[in-house]
Amino acid sequence: MANVTLSVPEELYKRMKKRSDVRWSEVARRAIAEQLERLEGPAGFRASSAELREMLANAGVKVEKVSMKKAVGQSGKMRRLEWKRVSSIRAN
Repeated sequence: MANVTLSVPEELYKRMKKRSDVRWSEVARRAIAEQLERLEGPAGFRASSAELREMLANAGVKVEKVSMKKAVGQSGKMRRLEWKRVSSIRAN
């Protein structure tokens, strides 16, 4: 496993030192993995907006009839479920 050096403000470091029960390297690892997942999306899935619209149209979904509020809610739900799935795979 590679090592990464992380700089934090002194005040934050002092607060971290008070919590010896927390594995801060694991916290950082998870935060980095989550950020990469948000940036890269699900592994192996890369599609343009046009490709996504076409896929949805082929599935019978009328994109223009989906409210933005509902779309945002479903997107968040999918991200949480995917993170749960990926986390369970890594745990095994």
